[in-house]
Amino acid sequence: MKTTRKPMAVLDGVRTPFCKAYGRLADVHAMDLGTTAVEGLLQKTSLAPELIDELVMGNVSGPADSANIARVIALKAGLPQDRIAHTVNRNCASGMESVVEAWQILDEGRSSTIVAGGTESMSNIPLMVRPEAARLLLQLQKAKSLAAKLAVLSRIRPRHLKPIVGVMQGLTDPVSGLNMGQTAEVLAKEFSISREEQDRFALESHRRAAVAQERCFLSGEIVAVPGLAEKDDGPRHQQTLEALQKLRPIFDKEGTVTAGNSCPLTDGAAALIATSADSPLLRDHRPLGYVTHYAVAGLDPRRMGLGPVFATARLLKETGLTLKNFDLFEINEAFAAQVLACLKAFESKSFAEKELGMSSPMGTIPTDRLNIHGGAIALGHPVGTTGTRMIITLLRSLREKGLRRGLATLCVGGGQGVAMVVETEVWEISWDREHWSGKAT
Repeated sequence: MKTTRKPMAVLDGVRTPFCKAYGRLADVHAMDLGTTAVEGLLQKTSLAPELIDELVMGNVSGPADSANIARVIALKAGLPQDRIAHTVNRNCASGMESVVEAWQILDEGRSSTIVAGGTESMSNIPLMVRPEAARLLLQLQKAKSLAAKLAVLSRIRPRHLKPIVGVMQGLTDPVSGLNMGQTAEVLAKEFSISREEQDRFALESHRRAAVAQERCFLSGEIVAVPGLAEKDDGPRHQQTLEALQKLRPIFDKEGTVTAGNSCPLTDGAAALIATSADSPLLRDHRPLGYVTHYAVAGLDPRRMGLGPVFATARLLKETGLTLKNFDLFEINEAFAAQVLACLKAFESKSFAEKELGMSSPMGTIPTDRLNIHGGAIALGHPVGTTGTRMIITLLRSLREKGLRRGLATLCVGGGQGVAMVVETEVWEISWDREHWSGKAT
């Protein structure tokens, strides 16, 4: 397999519970969610904060009171003040982008042990006022006398009081003019995906997540938010197809995408420890796994949900791998229609030829090896966090089943895709005092 740099070890990873927005975690700031994840990670790995050289955190909504939220999280989690931190934003892939950047930093030698992750409080994405209203409020603030203030107040009209919903604006692509749900409707029509197919896919996501909760698999990666949440609240253990079929389309009244076959708005954070494959830390800690390759691709924002197909095509070309070389797969479930469209595109010869410049299709992703513990439709999708969660869950799934290689991939609002190869075993490692040697297996 072709590689551009030596593998990056993932020592371990944790996340907070994922909870539906405006619910249990609604009053918890994104910086506090991130801090909880980082503190829980350090406690789980028994690493002192002084051993962390740097922190990289994905975040999309960018709280105004926490510019460079990664730095705030680093300090609140107890990392020394001389340790650096920065925030990354690749929209829905921000939590994966933080891991990519950690790998790049390790490769250049700037740091040797890094916390990478993501945090998002979609509950706290603010309501905003319109520009005309903002100007009036600024004039009101500057007015010195009562008469001047009353003069400004007299110009305020009902239209000025109608807020702009920040979360909806953030989920709308300014280039295509479509919100993310509308892009899912585009794919449902293009690939002839029925409402029943989408609802059945959503039902299976809930079923798998519920089973994973019941046997405590998910609890193995979760650190509680004290007094508020100990587990994900998205999976519906009693979800039925009949209940899903009763829901109305929400993006197009003649469409097929509903709240039930889409991921919910979600709050949550995740973090992992990244280090080089020859790190001395690995003498005392068996890594959860390794990151061995990644690829990023761009595409038409109207079809942003196909991002996993374009990114995976690039990844396979760069590595020489095929889909048959992967034991498990994680495709983020932004929408059931979007994942189903990706599965059809992977199998389509005409799509491969026309869209990817390939002579044959990439192949089939078996559904019994895809999102085996449920996906974002059930678990939720805190946009800045999900990429990190997918890496942690996939590595844990592979290790539990004694498997080796997995593919994690997700679509990105604005028309991008990211795909990543993770493996549980890559190197045969031996130690001779301070000298490390290893070879690919």
